[in-house]
Order: sequence, then C-alpha cells, then structure tokens
Amino acid sequence: MGAGRCAVKPFDYVILRAAPRIQRGEFINVGAVLYCRALDYLGAGWDVNPERLKALDPAVDVDVVCASLDQIRAICAGDAAGGPAAGTTISERFRWLAAPRSTVVHPSPIHSGITEDPAADLERLLDSFVR
Repeated sequence: MGAGRCAVKPFDYVILRAAPRIQRGEFINVGAVLYCRALDYLGAGWDVNPERLKALDPAVDVDVVCASLDQIRAICAGDAAGGPAAGTTISERFRWLAAPRSTVVHPSPIHSGITEDPAADLERLLDSFVR
C-alpha cells in the first residue's frame, strides 16, 4: 500500500423497503443500513418519496413509515430512542436490523462490498438504490 492510503475494508448492507400493503408483496426502496465491523461503523440513511408510496397505497400513513426509519437510525446510533435493540453491540444491532420481518419497513437480503469511507458509501447506496 502507498503512504497515506487507507486500506479498503469489507462491509455489509441492507436496503430498506417500504411495503404499505405487505400482503401484496409490493415495495419501494426507502433507505439503507451499512455495517463495517473493521471500522466500527453502523449507519442508516433514508429518503422517502410520499408520491411513490401513495402509488402503492393511497391510504399509506407516510408519517408511520418515516417514524420506523427514524427508529432504525436511532438503533444504528445506539440511541435509547431506538428501544432495547439500541442497547446491544454494534454487530447485534446490524443483525437485528437485517433480520427478515413482515412489517411496513423491512430489509432486503444482506449484500456486501468494500469501503474506505463507509459514510460516503452509505450515500452512494442511497443514490444508487433509493433516490
């Protein structure tokens, strides 16, 4: 490696999906969670487009979707507002967030990549899959 260059580190991520009518199996991507163990990083970002959500279900409560995403961000940060899951280790928090569930906001399967800057790669994921 050259001087001043950071080594790339592996990371895992999930894309957060909103499914206003879970029984129909329709969803839109609304966010991402990125976990890099080597850099002790767990972060979440989201960008909700209310019109896209309402195209799936005109009666969707966009505030509920956004509140779920806020809770995910709090869990990532280890903030007590995230509930009991926020008080666990960083790896346990990621596993909890990545676990399959039948809720309005749920994760995709886990994917992997490499990074030198996990916060920048989280933004890249949002640009690629959400915005």
